[in-house]
Amino acid sequence: MDNKKLFVGNLPWGITNDSLRDLFASVGEVVEAMVITDRMSGRSKGFGFVTFATEEAAQAAIQQLNEKEVEGRKIIVNVARPKEERRPGGFRDDRRRSY
Repeated sequence: MDNKKLFVGNLPWGITNDSLRDLFASVGEVVEAMVITDRMSGRSKGFGFVTFATEEAAQAAIQQLNEKEVEGRKIIVNVARPKEERRPGGFRDDRRRSY
């Protein structure tokens, strides 16, 4: 697992990739900062990911920025978990009914 990549939740709706990078750059070298957006509307989904150059910088970011208030919202910062594998189809197989 990559302990340099952090999940950042409860982001203010107006935050951009650049402002997210700036927020975390005070802690260490940011390799990538990405706010996740809705494909259709292009609006922020309220969370994103920040990748640091070192694990030490990532841990420092968790210590210093978790629950920090940003534009009136307390952000949540922790190590990102791998994305779960999803089946195609839009819903789980066990919900299908046979008539």
